Amino acid sequence: MEQTLWQSIERLAPLQPDFVSVTYGAGGSTRERTHQTIERILKETNLTPAAHLTCVDASKEEVNEVVRQYRQTGVKHFVALRGDSQLGVGEEWHGHEDGYRNGAELTEGIKEIDEDIEVSVSAYPEKHPESADLMTDIDLLKRKMDAGATRAITQFFFDNDTFERYVERVRKAGIYIPIVPGIAPVHNFTKIASFAGKAGASIPDWVQARFEGLEDDPLTHSHVAAACCAEQVLDLSHRGFSDFHFYTMNKADLVYSICHILGLRGRQAETPVALQDAAE
Repeated sequence: MEQTLWQSIERLAPLQPDFVSVTYGAGGSTRERTHQTIERILKETNLTPAAHLTCVDASKEEVNEVVRQYRQTGVKHFVALRGDSQLGVGEEWHGHEDGYRNGAELTEGIKEIDEDIEVSVSAYPEKHPESADLMTDIDLLKRKMDAGATRAITQFFFDNDTFERYVERVRKAGIYIPIVPGIAPVHNFTKIASFAGKAGASIPDWVQARFEGLEDDPLTHSHVAAACCAEQVLDLSHRGFSDFHFYTMNKADLVYSICHILGLRGRQAETPVALQDAAE
């Protein structure tokens, strides 16, 4: 996995993303691999790494120590998340008895260590699956902003109308930080559909129809995925959104194709993008 991650980084680095976020596992060995990957990004590339932090299976002091270690390494940007249950996405979440309970508390803790740290947080256009309703989510996002969040990156979605309505409600709630749309290229429709079901992200019928019958045709599937994703981003751009966060899942060639369709040409790229790879 580490080799695949690094190949993805090298493939996408010429696009000059604003930052590359690297996921953070709950286990000690996974955390160490994540730390090593981020150190390598800092030493061997001109990219800005964003280190994921979660509230899972760690006390506040343990998380704070991770922040301090990253700061000593040179990390200036964190993605602060509550994190999913160790039993999997959609399962009931239980935090550490001495740990942070949500992204707002985690953001506040990070900013107490260094107020100049950049902190990205999560947002959910279709609400978090554990939330009672959308306003509950928006209230928590407001708490994250008040705690010092720099921006919010959304869960992936496919219905741009839903996202636009969400942003309107967020602004009416007094939330002024940037809301960056999370974009998930459909590298494997079956897997994306399964994850979307657990994460509370809906898949419109028209998206499903485009991938119908392509389970055993990876080449055509890839072409359709690139076209669909580029279409979504272009539509969002026409609606006035200018920054995008790609959940790459280490599928660098697909993301590179999408960016090429969008007009990004290596070091001549001007559209702000961010990339998220997986270190696990």
